[in-house]
Amino acid sequence: MPGHKRVLLAAPRGYCAGVDRAVIAVEKALERFGAPVYVRKQIVHNIHVVSELEERGAIFVDEVDEVPEGAHVVFSAHGVSPAVVNAAADRHLQAIDATCPLVTKVHREAVRFARDDFEILLIGHEWHEEVEGTAGEAPDHVTVVNSPDEAATVEVRDPSKVVWLSQTTLSVDETMETVRRLRERFPNLQDPPSDDICYATQNRQVAIKKVAKDADLVIVVGSANSSNSVRLVEVALEYGAKAAYRVDYADEIEQAWFDGVETVGVTSGASVPEVLVQQVLDDLRDAGFGDVEEVKTAEEDLMFSLPKELRQDAESRRGGRVSAERSTA
Repeated sequence: MPGHKRVLLAAPRGYCAGVDRAVIAVEKALERFGAPVYVRKQIVHNIHVVSELEERGAIFVDEVDEVPEGAHVVFSAHGVSPAVVNAAADRHLQAIDATCPLVTKVHREAVRFARDDFEILLIGHEWHEEVEGTAGEAPDHVTVVNSPDEAATVEVRDPSKVVWLSQTTLSVDETMETVRRLRERFPNLQDPPSDDICYATQNRQVAIKKVAKDADLVIVVGSANSSNSVRLVEVALEYGAKAAYRVDYADEIEQAWFDGVETVGVTSGASVPEVLVQQVLDDLRDAGFGDVEEVKTAEEDLMFSLPKELRQDAESRRGGRVSAERSTA
């Protein structure tokens, strides 16, 4: 109704199973082994999560050669290449692999297809840690395709033996458009044995699509280096939101965004703790958007076991957290 200010809160949103597993892995490592525990790259792409872990004694490094010999190091949720694993072993580091199991699945696919001498077209962003890790499994067989437009220029050795894989956090629509264009050029292009884009990424995109069509403004909580958070902004705009912005924190919201706005959509990326969403809702309530309606498009119930080095008596830590990814909708 005109003049009725409301919030459409997308669900699912926020933490996925892989992120939950990775964050708890660092927390548990700090408890068990004591500070400092080193982490290669950001454990997940969220500045709030990284800052909190730093306060507890985690030290984030770019490469394992920055880690003192023999120390504990956690590999981030985005995965690492075999070269990184070997470099850690050379320094006698006690490595804890917090790679999301869905990323590990893509790594195994890359190894298998390379073993069968397929050329692998890896759809993703070449600067992203996940893509670096996957490509590192079979560097002589992988070509990164950054966008649908690059499908027109990529070259392959043998068009009869080519397969596509993808980064797990991409836009579903853009990925399938890239595949469509690749298949126009390479009719024998094979699909991966199962969808590489993770359930959480898909579910969050489906939810914001439903919200966006009724939203004057969409606010996505997530960090700038979070691929899935950035994609949510793009999807919201593509599916009808009049405006969409990404913020790390509620205090980044600008008053000018609310000019002429009656309905605000809110969601968050897969590496965002719910407390940050609640802070945004509190600010929106103060701005007159007190009517919050949750728009749910899926139920998620998947949980991942912690890395083997940390499983002992760890399950009690997970009781208060939602760790879910598989859609039952």
